[in-house]
Amino acid sequence: MDERLSIYEEKMIKSFNNLTEEYTTIRAGRANPHVLDKVMVDYYGAPTPLQQVANVSVPEPRMIQIQPWEGSLLKEIEKAILMSDLGLNPTNDGKAIRLVFPELTEERRKDLAKDVKKRGEDAKVAIRNIRRDANDSFKKLSKEADVSEDEIKGLEDEVQKLTDKYIADIDKAVEAKTKEVTTV
Repeated sequence: MDERLSIYEEKMIKSFNNLTEEYTTIRAGRANPHVLDKVMVDYYGAPTPLQQVANVSVPEPRMIQIQPWEGSLLKEIEKAILMSDLGLNPTNDGKAIRLVFPELTEERRKDLAKDVKKRGEDAKVAIRNIRRDANDSFKKLSKEADVSEDEIKGLEDEVQKLTDKYIADIDKAVEAKTKEVTTV
């Protein structure tokens, strides 16, 4: 592949990966330890990811159990979860923290599905912006260097193929996540 194209493909891959990472944080009524990925715990004065100070497990389909490696961290973990935007109330039994995921209402499922679609659209816009930037840079090439119009046209066609591929991937991801969120 042309190195002039690979720069833009890398950007498209990053946009797609960013979308899939965002989707892991959307909870669909089932316990998914990835919802805790962005939770930071105050560990001796330093904000530390929750997974680095505790064992996170899913003993039941709608429950996450957090077992800190140091008992003194229970209060800090509980505080971090309450301060996060998860909307979950942790229960602390003195040894571990449990997060119980409530069953989602129909209205909440519809809201989540809208959010999934909106994030998908944002990712598509990002992909199209990358295509526009690529085409602009190819047009500049035609003015500066000894690059033929046919070569520029070929590069533009390749970028369009990449764009189509990643937009199709985004559509599949949106469809899969929407199905996961709306399934009871």
